[in-house]
Amino acid sequence: MDGVDPVRLDDQQLMKELETIHRTRHDTLLHGSNDALRAHNERMAQLEGEYLRRHPRRPVAHGRTRAGARERECGR
Repeated sequence: MDGVDPVRLDDQQLMKELETIHRTRHDTLLHGSNDALRAHNERMAQLEGEYLRRHPRRPVAHGRTRAGARERECGR
């Protein structure tokens, strides 16, 4: 694994890592090698998994749920 184990990151470091990996996602998808994309996927899953482990009851915006999406579709 490349990078520090997400469990060892403090909250601020974890958020910085998440912001960086999300910012580089599109470019890696479009222009990275298969190995680079695989590594990116693995690291993103590790970081996101750690975030969710720490914040199991994080606030979820209604518009980001299936029900909220359906309501948007019906309103068009």
